[in-house]
Amino acid sequence: MVASPELDRSSPLRQAADAARHIARICFKTGPPRRLGVELEWTVHDVADPALRLDRERLRAALGPYSPTTIDSSSPAAPLRHGSAVTVEPGGQLEISTAPRASLAALIEATDADIAQVTDLLRAAGLVLGRTGIDPWRTPRAVVETPRYRAMRCVFDRQGQAGRTMMYSTAGLQICLDAGEPDQAAARWAAAHAVGPPLLAAFATAGRHAGRPTGWVSARMAAWLAIDPARTRPVWSPARPDADPVAAWTAYALAAPLLCLRTDGADWTPPAGVTFGDWIAGALPRPPTTDDLDYHLSTLFPVVRPRGYLEIRYLDAQPGRDWKLPLAVLAALFADPGTVARATALAAPVADRWRAAARYGLADPALARAAAGLLDLALAALPRLDLPGPLHEETTRAIRRRRAAAEGGPR
Repeated sequence: MVASPELDRSSPLRQAADAARHIARICFKTGPPRRLGVELEWTVHDVADPALRLDRERLRAALGPYSPTTIDSSSPAAPLRHGSAVTVEPGGQLEISTAPRASLAALIEATDADIAQVTDLLRAAGLVLGRTGIDPWRTPRAVVETPRYRAMRCVFDRQGQAGRTMMYSTAGLQICLDAGEPDQAAARWAAAHAVGPPLLAAFATAGRHAGRPTGWVSARMAAWLAIDPARTRPVWSPARPDADPVAAWTAYALAAPLLCLRTDGADWTPPAGVTFGDWIAGALPRPPTTDDLDYHLSTLFPVVRPRGYLEIRYLDAQPGRDWKLPLAVLAALFADPGTVARATALAAPVADRWRAAARYGLADPALARAAAGLLDLALAALPRLDLPGPLHEETTRAIRRRRAAAEGGPR
């Protein structure tokens, strides 16, 4: 994972080796694991009638100068008071992406303040943030249209309706962890994947969509699992636990079909089935550039995505203040190499059970056992995070409640 010299972003990529060097340089930045970040996404609803269709103009007016340019081309897109960026997803979901912080306490304090600011802006317009990982009331419907989103919809429609559900109805909680020291990065990468199914089960909130039960505890993850697996399946597999992360991610990226092909026009839909590797090999009229590769990487959506840090993408949005709980659990599980190793071992029996986790959650006995073990481990490691007393006590109580839910699952 040694950094390579930076390529000119406009330079053509004519060999897969050039792409591999660039991916190694930008996607796994190693060093002491010191920082945390979080991205919170919510559906947005009318406070009096949550099933009412969301109007883009109403959302733009509510956000004012914090509106992203996707809904207001003249907006300054100002950051929130504590630095979070505001974006709006294709179905009108609101997302805030925090600046990274050096401690869990600092991240929670800043994020709480930015959530409060967004909540106040929406409340003044009669709007409220959702509380689950998928819209419980409305069917999928586009609110924001851009060339990227239109191309995504066109490509996903080739596979069925799951892409539209994902784009227009789902809301996730993404947690960002440093990749870690060079000798620990592979272990952290493996752990981030292995603990995914039991934590997805423990924190699933997406059982009801468009006014009816879905039969899944996380219909959000069910939608992701039904989209093209070449861009959504996990990169790491317990079948090859020691595979080099950089090599695995490089192979994944080059084998994934294009989702968008940027042009000066409004139609960014790519030819069907052309992978980035094909593009390098000459499948399209012009060769790709480093900038094209960076954009392609942004269209890959595995459950853990390397972006210099590890972006953990498998958690449903949480109700109210509960967003802090999975963040604290993951921060505790990654507090030191020993805890990372124990977490991986606890999760190993269910490390590939993504579908079962999304379908049954803690009703699956093996997933419930793994989740309970991971929550116990997080409780033991929590003191190392140096949380202020009241926050430590609040977090401990919340983890214990979730632990009791896991313990209550069938055995």
